[in-house]
Amino acid sequence: MKTTLFNSIILVTIAFISTVFGAGEASFRGVSAGRPIKDLKNKNPIITHRYSADPGVMVYKDRVYVYASNDGDVANRNVGENKYDQINTINCMSSSDLVNWMDHGPIAAAGPNGAAKWARNSWAPHAAWKKINGKDKFFLYFANSGSGIGVLVADHPAGPFRDPIGKALVTPQTPNCNTVKWLFDPAVLVDTDGTGYLYFGGGVPDGQKSNPKTVRVVKLGPDMTSLAGTPKTIDAPWVFEDSGINKIGNTYYYSYCTNWDNGPYGNARIAYMTSNSPMGPFTFKGTCFNNPGSFFQTTGNNHHTLVEFKNKFYIFYHAEWLNKQVLGSQKGYRTTHVDELPFSNGSFGNARGTLTGPAQLQNVNGFSLNYAASFCWQSGISVKGQGPVTQVKYNRGAWTGVSSVSLGNASSITIKASSSSGATIKICTDSQNGTVLGYIDIPAGGSLKNVTGKIKGVSGNKNLFFVASGDVTIESWQLSNGASGNNNNAAHYVNFRKANKTD
Repeated sequence: MKTTLFNSIILVTIAFISTVFGAGEASFRGVSAGRPIKDLKNKNPIITHRYSADPGVMVYKDRVYVYASNDGDVANRNVGENKYDQINTINCMSSSDLVNWMDHGPIAAAGPNGAAKWARNSWAPHAAWKKINGKDKFFLYFANSGSGIGVLVADHPAGPFRDPIGKALVTPQTPNCNTVKWLFDPAVLVDTDGTGYLYFGGGVPDGQKSNPKTVRVVKLGPDMTSLAGTPKTIDAPWVFEDSGINKIGNTYYYSYCTNWDNGPYGNARIAYMTSNSPMGPFTFKGTCFNNPGSFFQTTGNNHHTLVEFKNKFYIFYHAEWLNKQVLGSQKGYRTTHVDELPFSNGSFGNARGTLTGPAQLQNVNGFSLNYAASFCWQSGISVKGQGPVTQVKYNRGAWTGVSSVSLGNASSITIKASSSSGATIKICTDSQNGTVLGYIDIPAGGSLKNVTGKIKGVSGNKNLFFVASGDVTIESWQLSNGASGNNNNAAHYVNFRKANKTD
């Protein structure tokens, strides 16, 4: 009797194990992959699982880093109008191809859990890097609502960030700042000689709509966390907010958002001025980007950064397209887009906002270590952690898609993952419901492990998708030309460590 009962328990246990994570294709019976918010032919917005407003952009080596006001998670649909007073974290994303974006997670910048506990908010961030004492240091500037500018510092572009001064860098008590209506929207430039400059301000005083005179520029100290002079006024015509700064050749380009007072340059458009000095004076040149409402029928505030990357110019901006798709109407939740910006003979042309987005600058090398949090499309996922490496949490039917992966003739894939009760990852091309290359079974357990499995029918450059049968967390993936693969049966689980490489 005991023997019969014991055998029955073993058989039931094996059957259960096979169903949970030893079943491969069978694990997907009754599982439907979620629908993407962003069509697979489009690259904008850059991420769709978190609202990311006011993009401040830094180029460091061969990557672009975007820092943005965290307007909240897209999955949270029980929200009212965005009042902005809840914003105290800064989203950080990076990319080498401008299509697949690594989500480094929200930086805790302000509030009781933030690096700058003196600040309530962290709006409209901007970043720069500088070599100090032989080491690259990264400086993240943000606005404490409209009442001042703070600065954080880190040893890596994705953090962790700390507050080096324990107070605001710029306040209404800073010389020549008491008449600035809104002390916010910082932009920073490190010149070729290593000198830093900070630009900030905004607002329209009564009777001054054509010349508000509410933006400032100030030279920074060598440490980038102190001021080295008195802020100077930039007389930007019809200015509203949103400072930007670039140096192209020997010319400095100051850009900003025009106000809503029906001036000659249009409402809430991106305008720019030039100077032969970072401190000005600047001369008005024209506009280079209309309000997002012109492209997405979502008129609202306009915030931008202009960057040169891999020999082309791009404009990063936010729009409420995603907000409208998810919530049915505009409620003030903004998300970053990027598009190419024409530039010729020292002048910017007019960029167009699109859902298509820019051309991918390079294929993803599938044989390199790739992080799961770097992707173009998704449905139903969330990103865990904050820093250089983060993990993606999938539930039943959730997936991520990576654009244009060089697959070579790979015969296996290694995924670093964990699943409390076990799950299967379906690897496919073209779409979340596309051609299946293989199934990778992730064993039950709480810790991340490398699991290697076979794939087949692999060649060329294709979009690569990872679909989950159940709850699973993935950190990274990597293709290779050979390794033993998963065996989808109950006996496979018994000999899991022999049939799969785990650590």
